[in-house]
Formats: sequence, structure tokens, C-alpha cells
Amino acid sequence: MDEMPDELVARLRSAGCVFAEEEAAELRAAAASAGELEAMALRRVAGEPLEQVVGAAWFDGLRIRLLPGVFVPRLRTTAMVRLAADRLTGRGSLAELGLSQGPTTGAVMLDIGCGSGAIGAAVAARVPGVEVWAVDVDPVAVDCARLNLPPERVLLGDLFTPLPADLRASVVCANAPYVPTAAIGSMPPEARDHEHRVALDGGTDGLDVQRRLIAQAPRWLVEGGSLLVEASSAQAPATAALMRQVGLSTRIHRDDDVEGTVVEGRKAVHPPPVDDLSHR
Repeated sequence: MDEMPDELVARLRSAGCVFAEEEAAELRAAAASAGELEAMALRRVAGEPLEQVVGAAWFDGLRIRLLPGVFVPRLRTTAMVRLAADRLTGRGSLAELGLSQGPTTGAVMLDIGCGSGAIGAAVAARVPGVEVWAVDVDPVAVDCARLNLPPERVLLGDLFTPLPADLRASVVCANAPYVPTAAIGSMPPEARDHEHRVALDGGTDGLDVQRRLIAQAPRWLVEGGSLLVEASSAQAPATAALMRQVGLSTRIHRDDDVEGTVVEGRKAVHPPPVDDLSHR
């Protein structure tokens, strides 16, 4: 006998949900009652991202808690996570940059503009023992990140401002907003209408937040440390140029598997002073 049609799946499919069966299963798993399931279904059919509706998103193998309005972590950002983990553990193509670094212990990583804290949480899962600090200017994002990271190290404020003054990091990660203001209207409704504008709007050319971030970043990096900034493929050369202006050596990483682009800026390593014995 044919099974009865699944009403929830049909409603989701009619609303344009491509993976309606999978979404219906997630909604049912997250709902504690029939009434809650109906309320969640209404939110999803209205266009709210599934991850915000169910309160969590999968990212780099982790289930990241999510609150309404908070930026949903994208698959492409796992490129930054892998690169950060490589730098923190001494793996990766350091020789190509003229640097040598052994395994890092007790290293510090900063997640600036952290949103849900997904980047910091994923890096911490890959690099046990790393000390992650996270900052966001959006109070809701900070509340969300405190569900995914040690809450005492998730701070509210603009860029590096709220961090302890003596903190220095081996890696700074930033998925700062980089969508040009005029392009926000053409974004998918799930992002445009349901993620806070402060997480999307990068100003006229998309680089306003990156400019301020990059100008401040070298002061927070240890020698040989890396600044990792997500960018669009088209913007990456401009982001790299901003890093060179503040004395960082640069490389653009493109990960075709996840369609991610990360611009890396490395702080120079200065050799220790050598005693001049010629006059002795």
C-alpha cells in the first residue's frame, strides 16, 4: 500500500525548500510537541533559515547552537578553520612564506566578529589546548557564542577593543562582513531578511570593516602569527593589498572543495640580536 503523503514535507516543498524531506526530519527531531512543531514549520515556511528555527547548525562536524538573527555559519568558512588549525599546529606551507614554526602549545586564537562562535569552536575541536577568545559587536551574537565557547572569553565590543591589552595571538580569524551595501538586496531572502545586517554589510565596496580590522591586527599578533580573513574571490586581491600596507606578507588561499577564499597575512619574524664581539 502506498504511504500517505507527508503533509509537512509537502508544505516545505511548496515553500521552496529543496531538501524538504531532510528538513522535515530535523524539525521533528527538534520539536518537543506537536504545537512546537507547527510553530517551527510556520517559521520555516515563512523563510527563516532552518538552522535558526531548530536552534543549531552543523559546521565542521560540530553542532553549533544558534539564536534567531545570528549569522548562520557557511560551509565555505571551513577553509579558514582548516588553515587556522594548520598554523596553530605548525603544519601547512610555512616554508613557502620563508618561516619555520614547530608545534604550538598554549597558543591563543582570536575569533573577531565571531557571530555564533563557530570558527573558534571548530578550531578548538581540531587543536586541543588552544585558548580561544571571541568578540562581536552584536549582543545577540555574543549571547549565542557563549553557548558554544567558554563564556568568560566571549566579549562584546568593536573588533579588538574589549580584549585584554596584553593578549597576543598566534592566529587571528575574521569572517568580517564583506557584502557591498548595494548588493545586500540581491542576497537570498534567508540571509537578507533573517540575519542581522551588521553581520552582512561591508560598506560601499565591502571592505569597510576589513580596513579597520587589518589596520589594528598586527599589534595583536605574535611574530610569525597569521591574520586570516575570509573574502570573496573578487575582493581577495584588495584585501591582500590592505594587509601589505600594514607590513604583513600575504597569500590568497582558495579551496575549491568548499568554494572558500581566505586571505592570509603573516607578521614578520625578527631574528634575535647578535652580540657584536669585534671590539672585545
